[in-house]
Amino acid sequence: MKLSSKSKALSFANKKWLRYTIAPLIIVIWFAVAGIGGPTFGKLSSVSTEGQVAFLPASAQSTKVQDIQAKFQSSQSIPAIVVIESDDAIQPSDYAQYQSIIKKIESVNGVEQRANAQTPVVIGPIPSDDKRAVEFIVPISDSENLKTIIPELRSTIKDAVPDGQTAYVTGPAGLSADLIKAFGGIDGLLLLVALGAVFIILLLVYRSVALPFLVLLNAVFALCASILVVYYMAKWGWISLNGQSQGILSILVIGAATDYSLLLVARYRESLQTIAHKWEALKHAFKASFEPILASGLTVIIALLCLLFSDLNSNKSLGPIAATGIVFSLVATMTFLPALLLLFGRGAFWPRTPKHVLLKNPLKHNDSPIWHKIGALIRNRPRATWIVTGGILLASGAGILQLKANGVPQSDLILTQSDAVDGQAILQKHFDSSIATPMIVIAPQAEQDETVKVLENLNDVENVATYSGSAFSRPGAPAQPAKVIDGQILINVTLATEEADSDQSEAVVKNAREKLATVDSSILVGGTTAIALDTNQTAQDDLVKIIPIVLFVILLILIALLRSIVAPVLLITSVIVSYAAALGVSALVFNHIFGFPGADAAVPLFGFVFLVALGVDYNIFLMSRVREESKKHGTKKGIIIGLSKTGGVITSAGIVLAATFAALGIIPILFLAQIAFIVAFGVLLDTVIVRSLLVPALAYDIGKLIWWPSKLWKGGKN
Repeated sequence: MKLSSKSKALSFANKKWLRYTIAPLIIVIWFAVAGIGGPTFGKLSSVSTEGQVAFLPASAQSTKVQDIQAKFQSSQSIPAIVVIESDDAIQPSDYAQYQSIIKKIESVNGVEQRANAQTPVVIGPIPSDDKRAVEFIVPISDSENLKTIIPELRSTIKDAVPDGQTAYVTGPAGLSADLIKAFGGIDGLLLLVALGAVFIILLLVYRSVALPFLVLLNAVFALCASILVVYYMAKWGWISLNGQSQGILSILVIGAATDYSLLLVARYRESLQTIAHKWEALKHAFKASFEPILASGLTVIIALLCLLFSDLNSNKSLGPIAATGIVFSLVATMTFLPALLLLFGRGAFWPRTPKHVLLKNPLKHNDSPIWHKIGALIRNRPRATWIVTGGILLASGAGILQLKANGVPQSDLILTQSDAVDGQAILQKHFDSSIATPMIVIAPQAEQDETVKVLENLNDVENVATYSGSAFSRPGAPAQPAKVIDGQILINVTLATEEADSDQSEAVVKNAREKLATVDSSILVGGTTAIALDTNQTAQDDLVKIIPIVLFVILLILIALLRSIVAPVLLITSVIVSYAAALGVSALVFNHIFGFPGADAAVPLFGFVFLVALGVDYNIFLMSRVREESKKHGTKKGIIIGLSKTGGVITSAGIVLAATFAALGIIPILFLAQIAFIVAFGVLLDTVIVRSLLVPALAYDIGKLIWWPSKLWKGGKN
C-alpha cells in the first residue's frame, strides 16, 4: 500500500524530529556521566595499593606466608630503616646521643607506639663493623599514609643528627613512600602531557579548529566513565588498583578512543564528499566503520581479559581495568562522537571543509600523493618490498636475545633521586645484612629443631631466630619460647647479603626451599626476597601461558571478520614479527643507550598484549577496507585502493597512539619508562613498515588466495 503525500510528509517530520532530538540527548547524557566520573579521578589514590603486596602471585609460597604471617603478628607495621653515616668513626661514648633521636622518631605520627615504657619498638642503634654508620629499625603502623609519614620522619631525623653525620630513611617503608611520590604525576601531569601531544598531532593532521577538541572531548569523557567504574570496582574489592595500572588506563583510553575516532572521522569526511546531507553522510560513515571499530575494540578487550589467566595479582587486575577503558572508548566513539559530528556537520572540519563532489575514480582522490607512490611501489615490486621489509624486521628481532627481563631490585625502580635508594646504597656500603627484611619460614612446631638446623647450615645465613612475639628480633638476642598458632611456628632468617631482592638473596631462598622440602613438604619460605623471586618466576610463566591464548583468540576474531583463514594467519604472523622487532630494538636501547640495569619480568608480556592487540587494530582497519574494495574492483586493485584510503588515517592513529604511550615516560618509574618506549616504538614500526609496506605487499603478491576459503576467493577477481 502506497503512503499518501500527507503520510510521507508526517513520516519525514517524525524522522526529522528524531534526528534533531537524539544527538542533544546523547550529548547531555555523556556530560552527566563526565560530571560524575571526572571528580572521581582524584579519589583513585584512596583505593590504590602500592608496593610489593599489589604484585603478589596468587598461589606462590610467598603469598601463603604473607597470609599466615598476619596471624602471628598483631601489628601489621611495615619497617623503615634509618641509617646514619658519619664522616668520622663513631665511638661507644657517642651512642648516648642516639637515644634522644629514638625519642624524636617515636614522636612522629604513624610510628608504632610502645605498649609500655619497658618495651621499645624502635630497634637500634645497631653499629656497622667499620664504625662509620648506625641503623635503626622503625616500625610504621600506619602503612596507608606513608607518603606523609616518611617525609615527616626524614625531616625530624635530619634536624636531630649531629654535625658531620647524614641520615637516610630507606627499607620497605622508605622505598614504598618514594614509589608513591614517583607515581604522583599519574593524577594530572600524565593526562595533560598525553592530551597535549594528541591535540598537537590532530591539529597538524586535520588543520581544523573544532575537530581536535571534539576528538579529545570524546576521549576524556570515555576516560571519566572508565574511572568511575574502575573506582567502584576497586572500592568493592573486585580488583587491586595501583599507580601502574592507573597510568596505563589513562593512556590506553586516550589512545584507543582517539584511534577509533579517527577511523569514524575519516569515513565521515569521505562520505561528506559524496553525500550532500550531513545525516545521511554520518549514517553511511557509521555503517562503514562500525564493524572494523567494533572488531578492533573486541580484539583489544578480549586480549586484555586474557590477563585474567595470569597468576600475578597486578596482571590479573590490569585485565579488567584496561578492558573497562576500551569498552567505554568504544561506547563513546559509537554514541557521543557521532552526536558531536552531527551537531557540527561540515563545520567540524573548518577551515578545510569537505565539499560535495562526485568521485569517478577512487584512486585519484586522496589527501596525500605519498600513498599513490607507495601503492605504485607495491604494485610494481610487491615481492621485493615484503622481502626487504621482512628482512629488516627479522634482523631487528635478533636484539631480543639481549633483553634482560628477569627482574630488578626495588631500589632500581625509581629513575629520579630518591632518599630511600641513596640510603640503600649506604646500607650496602657499611652493613653486610639487615634484620628488617628477613626471610620468613613457616614450619610445623614438631619440626622446629630440624628446620632451624637446616637453616643455620645454609650459606649466606647470618642469624636464625624463632618468632616469640616481637615485631623484629635482633641477631644474638636471647632465645624466647616460640609463638605457636595452629600448630605452626614462624622463623625469621637474617641473610648475610647486600640486598633483599638481589640474585644472591634469591639463591638462598631457592636453596632453603629445596632443603626444607626434604624435612617437611608443608614448610613455606616467604619474605621480601621470596616475594621478588616468586613475582619474577610467575611473570615468566605467564608469558609462556598467556601469549598462545591471546594469539588464538585474535586469530578467531580475524577469521570471523575477514571470512578467511589465509589473511588472518598472515596478519597474526606480521604482528608477531613486528613485536619481536620492537622488543629487539628496545633491548639494545635499554642496554646501550639508557643504561637500564634490566627489566621487570612482566615487561615482555605487557609489551606483547599492548602491541599485538593494538597492532591488530591497524590490520583490521586496513584489511576490512581492502575486503570492501576487493568486492568491487578485485583483490589486487582493492589492496591498492584500501591502502590509499586508509594509509593516512592509520598513520595518524599510529602517531597518536605512540605519542600517548610515550607520555608514560614522564613518570620516573623504570617499568613505565620501558613500556612507554616499547609500545611507542613498536606502534610506529607497525604503522610505518608493517601496515604500509609488509602486509599490503605480501597480500598483493599472494593475490586472491588471501581470501581462501571464502566466496571472495572462489568468485572474486585477482
